[in-house]
Amino acid sequence: MATLGPLLSVLLFLAAIIAAFWYLRTEEIDREVESVKRDAELVQQQIRLRLIDNQEQLVRLAREVVTHTIDRDQLLGQAEALVRERPEMVSLTWLSQNRQVVARHVSPDLVAAMPRLGTPGTSDQTEEPRQRATLDAFTDARETRLPVYSRPFRHADRLIVFQVHVPLIDHGNFAGTLVAEYAIDSLLRYFVPAEVSRRRVISLLDAEDEVMVSTVSGRPGRPSPGLTYTVPFAPVDHGVTLRGEGYRTSVGLVGNTLFWMVLALSALTLWMLFGTWRHMRRRLQIQGALVQETNFRRAMENSMLTGMRAMDKDGRITYVNPAFCAMTGFTEAELIGRMPPYPHWPPERMEESSRLLQQELAGRSPAGGIEVRVQRKDGTQFDSRMYVSPLIDSRGHQTGWMTSMTNITEAKRIRDQLTASHERFTTVLEGLDAAVSVLSVQTGELLFANRTYRLWFGGDAHWHTLLAGRPPKSVDELGDAIDGMTGLPTADLEDAGADAREVFIDLQQKWFDVRARYLQWTDGRLAQMLIATDITARRRMEEQTAHQIERAQATSRLVTMGEMASSVAHELNQPLAAINNYCSGMLTRLRAGTLKEEDLVSALEKTSKQAQRAGQIIHRIRQFVKRSEPQRQATRAADIVDDTLELAGLELRRRNVAIHSYVAQRLPVLQVDPILIEQVLLNLLKNAAEAIDNAQMPPKRRTIELRVVPRHTPEMGGVIEFSVTDAGPGLKDDVNHRLYEAFFSTKADGMGIGLSLCRAIIESHQGRIKAENLYNAESITGCRFSFMLPVGTAGDPSKTSEIH
Repeated sequence: MATLGPLLSVLLFLAAIIAAFWYLRTEEIDREVESVKRDAELVQQQIRLRLIDNQEQLVRLAREVVTHTIDRDQLLGQAEALVRERPEMVSLTWLSQNRQVVARHVSPDLVAAMPRLGTPGTSDQTEEPRQRATLDAFTDARETRLPVYSRPFRHADRLIVFQVHVPLIDHGNFAGTLVAEYAIDSLLRYFVPAEVSRRRVISLLDAEDEVMVSTVSGRPGRPSPGLTYTVPFAPVDHGVTLRGEGYRTSVGLVGNTLFWMVLALSALTLWMLFGTWRHMRRRLQIQGALVQETNFRRAMENSMLTGMRAMDKDGRITYVNPAFCAMTGFTEAELIGRMPPYPHWPPERMEESSRLLQQELAGRSPAGGIEVRVQRKDGTQFDSRMYVSPLIDSRGHQTGWMTSMTNITEAKRIRDQLTASHERFTTVLEGLDAAVSVLSVQTGELLFANRTYRLWFGGDAHWHTLLAGRPPKSVDELGDAIDGMTGLPTADLEDAGADAREVFIDLQQKWFDVRARYLQWTDGRLAQMLIATDITARRRMEEQTAHQIERAQATSRLVTMGEMASSVAHELNQPLAAINNYCSGMLTRLRAGTLKEEDLVSALEKTSKQAQRAGQIIHRIRQFVKRSEPQRQATRAADIVDDTLELAGLELRRRNVAIHSYVAQRLPVLQVDPILIEQVLLNLLKNAAEAIDNAQMPPKRRTIELRVVPRHTPEMGGVIEFSVTDAGPGLKDDVNHRLYEAFFSTKADGMGIGLSLCRAIIESHQGRIKAENLYNAESITGCRFSFMLPVGTAGDPSKTSEIH
């Protein structure tokens, strides 16, 4: 407190002086900033009012030009008077709607600057920005029909101007602009009040904050302004701003002698107090370090979980830490000074403990420690591991031995449990019906193989490589992909597939489901683990099921054609009867001698068309009913609908049922078997026609609607939906949930395989099929069957590979 009291007083006094100085300085700066702000806004307001007044004069001239109140010469006279009265305006130009100059008056200032445009290095630098700025302002005035100000640009080396384009509107049509150019330096020269220019620097800055013109040109030695205030240069805008700059005048206060004397005395007092405080602090640190070192050593001894025991060269105990006492149950007084035999030696192990002590005193204890049995004071025993090292004093001489003791009872128990767990795990692996093997990536050595692997393949690592499909990459092939810290190939671990592979082993005539992954073996080596399961029986069952479904599909198509036999016969009867009539007519006229060559050709052509029609019907039926392997191919939905309607038309006409079809335009291409999808669609159309005909619906309800439209569902994404809607009696509630059961049918003569096959076909294409009744209030007005096929589905990709 003797040091902190004076120090606090000096600091408070110094803080009061600095706060007073800061407050006065801040007040003065705020007043100066406010003055700069008022002057800048005053100049901006005066220039803005001047520009608005000029704009009104230009609008008046534009109105007189459009109404033909004045002609070109009169405009030039008024322009000369306007430019003479307003020195900031350097030119006035009349541009036509094609930007052609109709009339122009230029002030002497601009005339004096224009010869510089021809000087080398000036034309390319100034003409292009001028044309771009003029064109942009002209375009904006033509589109907005309002006065528009252009961006500032240089007319010569020094003259910077901007334009205002006033549109000429003749009966609502754009007829050009009236363009006035302003010299920026003239605006500051004529419209900045003298009292403002004496105490402030007024500047105009472009969009890049570069000074275009200022009331004060830069002079060496002029102090930089400390106070600025910027306002937009309205109505020009385009990033042009007007900046007012002021200078700080509070320099005298900083140089005040009294202030610096107080500051110097305060600093000297602080330095002296700091020196005294640092000396006292150093003494306290030394004392604290000694106390801390003593407490640290004592805390280390008390907090260590490892028991420490020191002995001299004769075996006398000279030191034990609290952990050693806690382990054995003996106090420090009971142990220090004791000679062998020690009280913590088990009675039944006295000879063994004595032998280990002699080995320890002779310096022959193993570096890895020795495992000993220790008895507590209460008679219980525990296993421990002891490590022995020489005890060296500060002069480098050995004075005895230091022994550290750790209780390993729990660790030993865990080790025994791990051993038992490993035995159980090995027993489980040996009992699996799947072959489990582990192969070293570096050496290709088979590190582990369970009983099933050895039974199927023996102990050869070659079968592991065959099941994996390819040998695992070696260390040399992995190269930089190996992580130097763990030895694991990070890139290969990512590529190692978790998906199952189905592999056929030709020599054993078996199929295996193989799963492989990389892992780190117990010794740190990179290894590949493989699990192979025999799936031969399942594959054979799947093949048999696929053949049965294929035969059922062909049978279903034959049954469908059998049911439509009368319709097919009726459809074929028409072209055949027409052929017979044409042939009979030609024979009759040929015998009568009245057959002309032209009539013969015409009759033969008609006969040929009818024969082609009959052939197309038969060919289409053959294509539909013939048995073939399913082939997925790119197919348009419109082609499937056209081919199906050609077959279904026979049945629909026989049952006097009309069909209306709609296929959306620009549908995606489907990857399907078109014959199978036609079979599904034909079955749905035939069922709808039979439902309408069997229910004896009136003519207005004997219609079927077929629609093919795109859809998007959360589960399947983009799909194409085929829907068949009829106006029949609908489905009964007890039928709906059994609709797709095999051999279930609502028809008296039905086989019950049609809809079940339809569902199997659609689901094999990763699609969905559903049926629903249509209602009007509580009355059923029809039924709708629909199925959806994913866009671009390519069927189930084969995941099998064969090895011979």
